[in-house]
Amino acid sequence: MKALLIVLGILASPLLFAQEVEMADTMRSEGKIYVVVSILVLILAGLILYVFLTDRKISRLEQKMAEKKG
Repeated sequence: MKALLIVLGILASPLLFAQEVEMADTMRSEGKIYVVVSILVLILAGLILYVFLTDRKISRLEQKMAEKKG
């Protein structure tokens, strides 16, 4: 949980110091910026879900290994 908060803080920090960029203004005025942001959020959510599920699988395998040894 702590690591997730750190990652979110790092990702949010550029937003706090963002400057006006012509490309971003154009995308915002055309409504395309929301598509880009939503795709990025989906990719990030997918990666977080993948890491979470992989961690659970590894934990189960470690428990099985410990049961066989003990």
